[in-house]
Amino acid sequence: MTYFAIMQLIIALTLEGDHMSSKRLIKAEDLYQIDSVSDPRVSPTKNEAIFVKTHMDEKDNKYISNLFHLDLKSNDVTQWTFGKDRVSHPRWSRDGEKILFLSNRDEKNQVFVLSTNGGEAKQVTNEKDGVTSAEFSLDGNKVIYQVAESVDRESDDQKDDEKELPKPTVITRMKYKADGAGVLKEKYQQIKLVDLENEETKTIKEGKQNYIFQGWLNESAFIYSTDEDINQDFNFNHNVYIHHVDTEEDQEIPTEEGYVSSFSVSPNRDQVLFVHMGREYYNATHTEILHYDLNTGIVTPLTTELDAPVGDFVAADTQQQTILQDVIWASDRDFYFPVSDHGNVSLYYGNVDGELYPALNKDLHVFGFDLQAEQQKAILTISTTTNPSEVYSLDIPTGDLKQLTSFNEAFLNEVEIVKPEPISYTSKDDWTVHGWFMKPAKYKENETYPMIVNIHGGPHAFYANTFFHEMQYLAAKGYAVLYVNPRGSHSYGQTFVNSVRGDYGNGDYQDIMNGVDYVLAKYDWIDENRLGVTGGSYGGFMTNWIVGHTNRFKAAVTQRSISNWISFRGVSDIGYYFNEWQIQADLGEVEKLWKHSPIAYVENMKTPLKIIHNERDFRCPMEQAEQLYIALKHQGIETEFVRFPESDHNLSRTGKPNLRIERLNHISSWFDHYLK
Repeated sequence: MTYFAIMQLIIALTLEGDHMSSKRLIKAEDLYQIDSVSDPRVSPTKNEAIFVKTHMDEKDNKYISNLFHLDLKSNDVTQWTFGKDRVSHPRWSRDGEKILFLSNRDEKNQVFVLSTNGGEAKQVTNEKDGVTSAEFSLDGNKVIYQVAESVDRESDDQKDDEKELPKPTVITRMKYKADGAGVLKEKYQQIKLVDLENEETKTIKEGKQNYIFQGWLNESAFIYSTDEDINQDFNFNHNVYIHHVDTEEDQEIPTEEGYVSSFSVSPNRDQVLFVHMGREYYNATHTEILHYDLNTGIVTPLTTELDAPVGDFVAADTQQQTILQDVIWASDRDFYFPVSDHGNVSLYYGNVDGELYPALNKDLHVFGFDLQAEQQKAILTISTTTNPSEVYSLDIPTGDLKQLTSFNEAFLNEVEIVKPEPISYTSKDDWTVHGWFMKPAKYKENETYPMIVNIHGGPHAFYANTFFHEMQYLAAKGYAVLYVNPRGSHSYGQTFVNSVRGDYGNGDYQDIMNGVDYVLAKYDWIDENRLGVTGGSYGGFMTNWIVGHTNRFKAAVTQRSISNWISFRGVSDIGYYFNEWQIQADLGEVEKLWKHSPIAYVENMKTPLKIIHNERDFRCPMEQAEQLYIALKHQGIETEFVRFPESDHNLSRTGKPNLRIERLNHISSWFDHYLK
C-alpha cells in the first residue's frame, strides 16, 4: 500500500471515528422520539396490510396513534388516519373492502368503519362505557363487539339525570378493584351485534358473568368463552361454547381448568386452535396450543413438548398497543405461532400432526405478526436490542427477513446506541442463568465505571433481545448496566419459571448476586464500590430484599414495590390469591409471609434507598411504600419518597409521558448523587 493510500485510510478512519463520537447521548426525553408499530393485519384478498403507529406527544402530554397502510408489492407506506387521539384494533372485512378500528376520539373507544376505497370513517357504536374489541361478521354486514355493562343499568342512567352528589360505594365482592381502573362498579363483559345496514344493535350475551367473543365459526355461529361460576371471587377458569345465532343454542367445547384465548378457525371451518393456560402451576403455568376437531369433538395439546410458553412475556418499555396473535392457520393443516424462548420471542411453525420447529429463530422480539399464506410470507413487528420497532417481511421457505419500515431511523442515526452483550453463568443448583450486560456509552479503556443492576417485574416476565430505552438511558448516563433473568423468569422451561414460587428471596436472590459476581470478575474496570440496584414490582420487592440482605450496593431505587406480604394480601387487587400462588401462604401462615417480607429485615438496611410509587397503583398499593419509608426513617437510613400522581402500576410503560420522564430523572439523579 502506498503512502498516499495509507494516509487516505487514516483520514477515512479518523472521520468515521469523529462521526461516531459526534452522535449524542440518549436522554430521558427521547421517549418522545421513539415510534412504536404494532398489530399488523394482512388483507384477506389483496397484497396489502395495515398496522398501527403510536408515539408520545410532548405538547399534549399523551399518546397518539394512527392507522398506516402497507403495499406489499411496492413496500410503500401510507398514513390512513390523521387524528390526535388513539386508534387501535384494526380489522379487515373478509372481502377486503372495509376496515374497522377502535378510536377514543370521543373519549371512550367506539367502533369506526372505513371503506378501503376512500372517504371518511363512520362511527357505528355509541356505547356509554366504550368498546373493548370488535370484529366483522363473515359477510361483512355486521360488527360483533365487546362492552362492559353494569348489572344495574337503569340505576346508572337514573343517577346521570340527577344532580351529582357524593354517594357511598357498597362492596360485596373481593374483586372490587383493579389496577388501572380503581374501585369497580359491578360490570360484566357483554357481546353485542350491530347491523351496518339498518344500524340496529342487538345484545347477544349478557348476565352476571363475563362473555368474551373469540371468533366466528361460520356465517351463523361464533365461539365465546365465559367465566361463569357461583363464586366469581375465586373463579380462575374459562368455559368455552359455540353459540348458534339463529337458534340461540349453545354447544360446549370441552376444556381443562384454566384460561383460554386466541381462538383461530381453520379455512375449512371444522378445526379450531386456541391457547390454554392450565392451573397446575397457577400463573406460572406455560401457555400451550390446543386443537379442537369439530367432527370428532376431541381436544388435543400440540405444543407441550416445547417446554416454552406460547406468546410474548417480555418486559420492555417502548412498544405500545401490542396485540399479538397467538396462533394463525396457514392451511387446514399448518399454522404459525410465537414462542417465548431463551430470551427471544420467536416465530414457530406447527401442524396438526404434531410437527414443530422454528420459522424465525434469531435474537429478536416478535410482538405482532400476520400471514400471507399463499405467498408463504409473514408480516411482523419486531424489536431488537438496537431498534425499538419496525415492520418486517419474512420469506418463510428461505428465512429471508426484510425490514419494510424505517420510522425510527432518524432517531437511531442521531443517538449513540449501546449494544447489550448476552451473558450466561452458573448459579445455585448448577443452573445456567442468562442475561445482558451493557458498557457505558462513550466507554473508554483504563477508566473505572459504576454499575447498575436492573431487575424485571412479574416475576414471570423476562428480559429479552428487545430495545429498552431505560437501559440505554442509564448507559448514556455513564453506567454499566446488568440485567438478568433469574429463576422465575419465563422462556427457560417450566421448571425454571415455577421454581421461584414459595422461595422468594432465595434462589432468585442468589441468581442476581451471582450475576454481579460474574461481571465483576470479567470486567475489572467496574468499580465494585459503586454499585446500584433498582427494579419495579417484583423487581421492587427484590431491590428491597437485596438491601436487607447485603450492603454491597451503595445506592438503590425501589419502584412500585412490595415490602410486606401480610398487608399486601388484603390491599392489592390480586393479593388475596397471589400470596397463596406465589408465597404459598395465607393468613394462617403469618410467620412465612413475614419471613418473605423485605420490611422484616429493615434493621439490616444500610443502603440509601429512594422509594418511587404511584398514587393509583392498585396492584402494589401505596401503603407498601409508606410502610417501608416510615420504617427506614425510623432507622435513620438515608431515604427519599417520591409519589407519582395520576399513575397506576404501569407508569414506566404506559403512564403519562411527562411523568415517565420525571421517573427516569429521579432514578438517575439518585444514582448520580451516590455513585458518581
